Amino acid sequence: IQANVFGPPSQSEAADAAAGGTVPPLSSSSSSSSPPSSSTSAFCPVSPTSRHIVERQPRMLNFRVEYRQRSVELVLEEGSTVGEIKNILETELGVPVSKMQLKGWKSGDVSDTTVLRSLHLPKNNSLYVLTPDIAPTASTSKNSALQESLNQNFLLVISHREAQRDYSLNFPGSRTIQEVKRNISDLTNIPVRHQQWEGWPASASDDSMTLAVSGISYPCHHLSVCRRLSPANAQEPTEECADVHMISDSEGDDFEDASEFGVDDSEMFGMGSSSCRKSPMMPENSENEADALLHFTAEFSSRYGETHPMFFIGSLEAASQEAFYGKARDRKLLAIYLHNDESVLSNVFCSQMMCADSIVSYLSQNFITWAWDVTKEANKARLLTMCTRHFGSVVTQTIRTYKTDQFPLLLIVMGKRTSNEVLNVIQGNTTVDELMMRLMGAMEIFTAQQQEDIKDEDEREAREMVKREQDEAYRLSLEADRKKREAQEREEAEQVRLEQMRKEQEEEKEAIRLSLEQALPPEPDEESGEQISKLRIRTPSGEFLERRFLGSCKLQVLFDFVASKGYPFDEFKLLTTFPRRNITQLDPGSTLLEAKLFPQETLFLEAKE
Repeated sequence: IQANVFGPPSQSEAADAAAGGTVPPLSSSSSSSSPPSSSTSAFCPVSPTSRHIVERQPRMLNFRVEYRQRSVELVLEEGSTVGEIKNILETELGVPVSKMQLKGWKSGDVSDTTVLRSLHLPKNNSLYVLTPDIAPTASTSKNSALQESLNQNFLLVISHREAQRDYSLNFPGSRTIQEVKRNISDLTNIPVRHQQWEGWPASASDDSMTLAVSGISYPCHHLSVCRRLSPANAQEPTEECADVHMISDSEGDDFEDASEFGVDDSEMFGMGSSSCRKSPMMPENSENEADALLHFTAEFSSRYGETHPMFFIGSLEAASQEAFYGKARDRKLLAIYLHNDESVLSNVFCSQMMCADSIVSYLSQNFITWAWDVTKEANKARLLTMCTRHFGSVVTQTIRTYKTDQFPLLLIVMGKRTSNEVLNVIQGNTTVDELMMRLMGAMEIFTAQQQEDIKDEDEREAREMVKREQDEAYRLSLEADRKKREAQEREEAEQVRLEQMRKEQEEEKEAIRLSLEQALPPEPDEESGEQISKLRIRTPSGEFLERRFLGSCKLQVLFDFVASKGYPFDEFKLLTTFPRRNITQLDPGSTLLEAKLFPQETLFLEAKE
């Protein structure tokens, strides 16, 4: 950044400016003709041959800083900080940074570390320096009056001749003529370079001048503006128009005049009237709200670019459900954007507010944004019906009270337990900083309510969790008791079955035993003349069974006798003592004599393995 001291423009240069031309670039040679009350400029010189390179550089901001009887003009990148401006001013004005107060910021006082980009400044800005710790000298007696004028508010009554409409606008004395013209451009869609003014005093020869030093009447000054005729239709000015003040837009020097090609500037910058639109924002009488919102989003992107809030595609009821009726931690505010193409503020609000990166980011993170176009009466009536159903008649009546020129509107709605509440209604005549502040204010209210809702929801979920755990424990207890009871019933049933089986087996065994016992031949008498074999059998319990058998009896008779005593053949084996023989392995058809169990023998029973 280079500093250069120069004086005010010469009379010929001022005359060129009054005729709608541009003031030639100032060079260091002009400093020789500067009067004692000089102004200082810090700027980066750019040659015409390198203009295409400059256009690709970061955005540059112009500052006119006034201090007592001096002014400093600065050109800095928007990535610079406020502290860098003060450092340059310290060099130019000889005022220490520690004793310097830089005033005139639209957002109030800012810190030295604030980046200019975050302040969303226009290209041309006017600031002033206060030094309360440095006593003014006699040569600065006029400075106090200037500072007082900078702090005063001027009421400008501006008549738009084509529209036959008056605007009553309040501006601080620190606002520049250029900024006033830009504001009127936003309201009337007349680019600054095509504005033709009447009523500016002859002293207002430079658009970078502040209102305080321009010579306008205080507290009220009347002006009029209209669109300047294109070069093809322009006529020579008459003497009656001698007081007309026309100055081209300094920012427009890099562009060719669109009127030379038959194109109106308002169309080139997307700021034409609604009658020139190829299609409306939203079709009239659309049956499906989602289709209407898709059309709205596509048209919004076509007019103002792809950088804009993400509009919710669906009905207002669906948007409310998405914003209000999830978990408390996931809830958001609902931003309802109401567009009206008939309002002169719509293009400015959409292009400069709704498409600002900071606004887009903040809305995307914290809001569900739903939009509707009320340009057509049918669409407006449909919106009022939806609002009555979801928010009540109070909100509907509030929307009815707003006039067309107060649109667009941004309604901030917060969901509550019993009903939905409209926290704020933001009108179209606002700035990016004011819009951001109001959005942040709504978020503070919402965050406080959300914390209460989260606390209540956590407590409710904790109670429900305890209840679920108790219900689960009770269910498990009932299940355990049921299983225990079923197991006990199965065990008892099994015992009954086994007992029944045992009884049946015993009865069967008893029947077999009785049958065998009845089938045994009678025990022979000892005095009979036949060969008698006397057998003595020891049971597993230690008892002895004794009986006499004919030597000619089969072994099967012996086995039947043992079985009739409760020792069936298939469960027990019959053994001799010495030598040890397993009688049950012998042929049951052989006789006792053949088995050498004669005349007597001691046997014992042993359970089979």
